[in-house]
Amino acid sequence: MPLRTLPSGLTRRLFRLPVHLYRRNLGRLLGNRFVYLVHRGRRSGLPRETVLEVVRHRERTDEVTVVSGWGRSSNWYRNITAEPALEIRIGGRRHVRPHQRVLEESETAELLEEYVARHPYAARVLARLTDWPLLTPQGRAELSRQLPAVSFLPRADEAPSPREPDSRGDG
Repeated sequence: MPLRTLPSGLTRRLFRLPVHLYRRNLGRLLGNRFVYLVHRGRRSGLPRETVLEVVRHRERTDEVTVVSGWGRSSNWYRNITAEPALEIRIGGRRHVRPHQRVLEESETAELLEEYVARHPYAARVLARLTDWPLLTPQGRAELSRQLPAVSFLPRADEAPSPREPDSRGDG
């Protein structure tokens, strides 16, 4: 059920374009829809980077949750389960050594349900392109067994403070 082949050639270059935006501190152009992840290679020990689609972003805490489309065999996923992430960037914000947690299957199914509700068009396109059974509860339950989800949360000393109402009192 995970995507079958890793992208190569032109597709890989297209997928890598957002990395170059983040390298130039232009990640804010992508808003909160993508997250830049820096991790260490489990064998090489070298820093690696990727940009992933954000499936859920909780603005108040800046928690970011992603799903591994290539399942547990994805290099970034294997690397962060061997050694925690070094850094994430979302929008114009950077969090060093965020807390990370692999979600339980039931949480992943709920996450996918939220995603379908929030992004119905993207969910239909994704389901069509990948043959994932994303559009039914049974399909999402099946996907949650195959595709792990990971939540990243800024460390307490980096977490944004709760938003204060503005001075007009209507915020």
